[in-house]
Amino acid sequence: MITRFRIGTVFTVIAALLSATLATAEKPKITSQDDIPRFEYDLDVKATDILTDPEAYQALAGRVQADLEKLISENDIEDRSTLQGILSTLMLIDLQNGDHDAALERLAMVRDLEAKPANKLTTGVLMESVIAARSKDYATDEAYRAAFAKIYAEKINALPYEVVGDNIKGAKGSAEIVTDSLLIGLIDSQVQPGLDKTGTVSGDVAQALISRRSSIEAFNPLQAERVAVMQSYVDANHVEKEDIWADRNVTLEDSADLHPVTVAIWDSGIDNAIFQPMGKVWVNEAEAFDDSDTDGNGKVDDVNGIAFDLKSNPSSEMLYPLNAEQLAAYPEQLAMTKGLLDLQANIDSPEASDLRSYLSKIAPDEVEGFIENLGLYGNYTHGTHVAGIAAAGNPAVRLMTSRITFDYRTIPDVPTIEQSHKDAAAMKSYIGYMAANGARIANMSWGGNPQGIEAAFEANGAGGTPEERRKISREIFEIQLEAITEAIKAAPEVLFVVSSGNSDNDAEFSDMYPSGIDLPNILTVGAVDQAGEETSFSTFGSNVDVHANGFEVPSYVPGGQILNFSGTSMASPNVSNLAAKLLAVHPDLTVNQLVSLITLASDRSEDGRINLINPKRSFQLLEVLMQDA
Repeated sequence: MITRFRIGTVFTVIAALLSATLATAEKPKITSQDDIPRFEYDLDVKATDILTDPEAYQALAGRVQADLEKLISENDIEDRSTLQGILSTLMLIDLQNGDHDAALERLAMVRDLEAKPANKLTTGVLMESVIAARSKDYATDEAYRAAFAKIYAEKINALPYEVVGDNIKGAKGSAEIVTDSLLIGLIDSQVQPGLDKTGTVSGDVAQALISRRSSIEAFNPLQAERVAVMQSYVDANHVEKEDIWADRNVTLEDSADLHPVTVAIWDSGIDNAIFQPMGKVWVNEAEAFDDSDTDGNGKVDDVNGIAFDLKSNPSSEMLYPLNAEQLAAYPEQLAMTKGLLDLQANIDSPEASDLRSYLSKIAPDEVEGFIENLGLYGNYTHGTHVAGIAAAGNPAVRLMTSRITFDYRTIPDVPTIEQSHKDAAAMKSYIGYMAANGARIANMSWGGNPQGIEAAFEANGAGGTPEERRKISREIFEIQLEAITEAIKAAPEVLFVVSSGNSDNDAEFSDMYPSGIDLPNILTVGAVDQAGEETSFSTFGSNVDVHANGFEVPSYVPGGQILNFSGTSMASPNVSNLAAKLLAVHPDLTVNQLVSLITLASDRSEDGRINLINPKRSFQLLEVLMQDA
């Protein structure tokens, strides 16, 4: 659901830490998120005071700085993203302290750790420009702003648009809507309730507070200049990227030679009314909509699939049920969602303009409702959008609904062992149902990790100390991980296609499931854009098998409108789509053959990070396979 001492010896230690030739046997190795020490900080002020009160900020930042510097000097942290996050927080503390040389030196380290070309070029450009502008004295604030704008424009204009264009458009969209009120409202609604109960914040929250403070103090005051520079850059350089997917795509024509293939969409639910006229909805012919278990399989009204609510109780609703008030607000909320997507894509639509206007006036106490609505309607639309991608160009697909209910509330329920066992039982039920009813593919555009559970504890002021929260969160996580792993193992005839995640980190280091599970019937998918270039958000790692388009992908949302969504959630159903088409042509393919046809046909990048699916080549390999059979 949804971040980062003095010069001299510490920087020497960090540089040595990054050297491949240094013997670090004497230092403990940190090989997963679970190994990272948990920090806790007493706060006798409101969380939002850290954002607005220099004295309150300094009292926290000094403690965080000491802990993080000790962490990186005494441990061998193998994960580059984790080290980047730590260095980024220290960099922002240096910026706030006016230690600009230290901040720039840390920025160089952060960039050295970055593997994605666009991120490497754009990381820290804003901070560099602020530091350069602050190096001189100005008679007026207007003069400082003008100097910043000139420096920022020079740095942005020097970047290759073909590499960084999408990053700049996304940064511009964020700059247009991230106001002080929005940040203060987020912290007040997400952090303060837990702080009120415990008087403490975790290290993760403390780092987030430092980041938000930097935005409010250093970056948000320059919003107008930043937006103008980035808009000018986009206008001067914009060209549509080549779309490689049209030439690679395979569209199946309706034919008696095609074989129906059942694809389970394990997601937030599907608006089946969209796909029924196309004949693309899976139907349990032995069941009826009569509020009873007509076919005696233990499921009520499972005509098109099964569903469980937030508490993992069985439900017969194939799409998340909105109440009358929520349903009435759907058109307005959908327009707001479109506005947000348009801003990120640099589309100056009426919806984008309306959202800009709304957020420019939002008060901190209105933020919680705004964020919860984004979550609610995001969940409501997600599964249908995924289903549309999986079904595109394949008249033989039959979509089986496997609805999971995601929480959209700012403060979720307190996690419990009891609920984890219920969730685990539901996971087994989903997979058992898929296997028993002939699903050949299951798309899973979601995931979880122990850190999400820890965050839920902290938001509620529950679970004890950070270390105690870590232990109970690990126990809860392992219950679910074991259940889903064993259930997938027990369904070897089903190919599970899973999204890698949108956190720009290593899935294995972060203990993500299902993307971190290594089984022969799991394909983990990362996201690239229309040109086949890795997106800034895509989670990576050795367990990511292939990459597919996950950037501004068009598909349906409930009601039938088509919107462009981005995320690895959109990439994985593109792979499910390919697998389903292969099965529609040749239903006897085994899971191992499917995986081979997809992975062996993929195009590997020179650096080995990307493996682009190539549907046409997969079908060519299928022809060869059939000739040899």
